[in-house]
Amino acid sequence: MDLHFGDSKPTDEERAAIDALLGPPESSWEGATRDEMRAADLRWARGGRAARERRDLLLPGLHAVNDRIGWISEGALGYLCRRLTVPPAEAYGVATFYAMFSVKPRPATVLHVCTDLACAAAGASELCAGVEARLGPGSGVAVERSPCLGLCERAPAALAVRAGDPVRTAVSAPTTVERAVLAASAPDSAPEEPSAALAVPQAGDPALMLLGRVGVVDPVSLDDYRAHGGYTALRQAFAIGPAGVIREVTDAGLVGRGGAAFPTGRKWQATASQPDRPHYLVCNADESEPGTFKDRVVMEGDPYALVEAMTIAGYAVGAHKGYLYLRGEYPRALARMEHAIGQARARGLLGDDVLGQGYAFDIEIRRGAGAYICGEETALFNSIEGYRGEPRSKPPFPVEKGLFGKPTAENNVETLINVLPILTVGAPAYAAIGTGSSTGPKLFCVSGSVERPGIYELPFGATLGELLELAGVRDRLRAVLLGGAAGGFVRPDELDIPLTFEGTREAGTTLGSGVVLAFDDTVPLPRLLLRIAEFFRDESCGQCVPCRVGTVRQEEALHRIVGRTGADAAADITLLREVGRAMKDASICGLGQTAWNAVESAIDRLGAYE
Repeated sequence: MDLHFGDSKPTDEERAAIDALLGPPESSWEGATRDEMRAADLRWARGGRAARERRDLLLPGLHAVNDRIGWISEGALGYLCRRLTVPPAEAYGVATFYAMFSVKPRPATVLHVCTDLACAAAGASELCAGVEARLGPGSGVAVERSPCLGLCERAPAALAVRAGDPVRTAVSAPTTVERAVLAASAPDSAPEEPSAALAVPQAGDPALMLLGRVGVVDPVSLDDYRAHGGYTALRQAFAIGPAGVIREVTDAGLVGRGGAAFPTGRKWQATASQPDRPHYLVCNADESEPGTFKDRVVMEGDPYALVEAMTIAGYAVGAHKGYLYLRGEYPRALARMEHAIGQARARGLLGDDVLGQGYAFDIEIRRGAGAYICGEETALFNSIEGYRGEPRSKPPFPVEKGLFGKPTAENNVETLINVLPILTVGAPAYAAIGTGSSTGPKLFCVSGSVERPGIYELPFGATLGELLELAGVRDRLRAVLLGGAAGGFVRPDELDIPLTFEGTREAGTTLGSGVVLAFDDTVPLPRLLLRIAEFFRDESCGQCVPCRVGTVRQEEALHRIVGRTGADAAADITLLREVGRAMKDASICGLGQTAWNAVESAIDRLGAYE
């Protein structure tokens, strides 16, 4: 491979940030200075294949520079490329793929202000205008309007990130102009985030299976976790063996909680039976669907549960390495998971000999950097491997060729933590919860026009009305969005819909990952639909034409339709339907296939634009 590097040089601080991750360079071929290289260094090329095999460190390397400096210069990018033997053009494509990175100079402090659905309903537009007026040019703060920050229960929300060693962050939610400015101006002085338990209105209820420890145990204490039943499930897994674990998960009827509802036992069995080695386990904690925040609450309030669940899943599928792909917008969840993994490793619950059972397993955290598409499993694999987070064509499926081309089981946080009660109470008892086709408990993210927003745990089969009653739905309910931006709207007279995968499907909508966004009649529906269209336009990876072009055309039509009536509006609605069908039928992945869902349901069920 003939690589061409520019003449730009990294600063000492940029070199230090990269070397802290990769170690000092051993050769001038990978960026060592003349003073650092040995005399014999120029006689042969060094690095080569060994360096290229470290390409998966490209994303962590970009994070290292962005965290330390606040942006990624040409010199820093070139130095990172030399260290990893990555073509600079490819690395530039990766760096510009993610919203949290910048390849242009910007202030060391960036304030991300959420403008997505829950925050939009809570006055995000006025908040942004106020913040931008206070933090204009010369303030030393870059204000960026951001997609969902996963803080919907505390909308409106803002996240301040100040580059340095170490990088400092401050979350302000619910926020005001004054609080957001304070968080950006002095992240270390910003008020501490409230406990994750405040996001669980049912906290402390002994009947909870998935959220029972949130607000009850100290999330940083491994001993407290074990005193409340922690690691009972892992011991049971070792007692029945990998095949026994898969059998229990299959008999329990557990299906994926990310929206696709694929049987988890079948996925694990297909991965475990592959002769190709090694096998990998990937936990998808990149929940970027507007309105979704359940994985964040679990990781902040009960992090050891996810560590234990990943260990069980790895044991079942024959994996010795697990990757936790975690949203870049979740600083507290990152800190809690890093601490939990470190404690588990120190206590023999991760490592070469887990619990003295002769099974080796460890977990590595990889941070996302602001790309909704990386919630798609194959796009996530590409992201970990150091490529642009674009979906792959299937087949082959991940259970055959997934991460690094090896058999991989990928599940989200909620799916994995369901394995713990399955092994502790048994598959029959677990399967008795919910309905015949949707078994077990389900987590619902409720926000918007309700009195008690947060995460609710209910058995599958509870109705939408029962859930909203728990959350305290406000008067003058206009619509409910199920499944987030990729979901669909339902009317106030449809609250008897059972919250199951099959029940919502029969009702002509979708359960998705469990998002329930309620809107009263003070929320302008056309503005909401336009925000959904803007979201999909921004988040399309651009790989396939139906999605790349269709999301733009959808947004354009929604802009035009505002204020139109009669034949003009009808023509735009006809165009929207044609574009929507093309995206649904021909897009490579679920982003394009679902980008039209919410708009279609608003037109057909709510009579939008009539």
